[in-house]
Amino acid sequence: MTQTIAPAPLAGRTVIASSDAPPAIGPYSQGIREGRMVFLAGQIPLVGTTGNLVEGGITEQTEQVIHNIKSLLATQALDLRAIVKATVFLADMNEFAAMNAVYTRHFVTESPDPTCPPPARSTVQVARLPKDARVEIEVIAIAPEAPVV
Repeated sequence: MTQTIAPAPLAGRTVIASSDAPPAIGPYSQGIREGRMVFLAGQIPLVGTTGNLVEGGITEQTEQVIHNIKSLLATQALDLRAIVKATVFLADMNEFAAMNAVYTRHFVTESPDPTCPPPARSTVQVARLPKDARVEIEVIAIAPEAPVV
């Protein structure tokens, strides 16, 4: 017996976009909000105004990626404290310490709420990233309440 499963309703789904973050370079959204859940596409170190990779190494690229994430979260009146899960993709695991120093500064050292724990995180090395970036980070966040429609 074949069972047909109806597609999930899209009524509560909101596209997240910011001109301060680079536009999607493929058929996907910069982010999606469904109720309190916020899913951001993986961010690479593209400068939003130019679409070019930020100049510099892993430190500068990680800074740009976190800037892009902050810009997208800000469209939902959120900041890094709302993130519950982050996945970091590195082109070279030997650059982990440098990436982690920037990540730690944003999520721990300079956090506006030192009692807020950093998000759960996975970090993996990949063969290659879009535009030959050194780092990509995707995040899932939870908003305190559903947006007003």
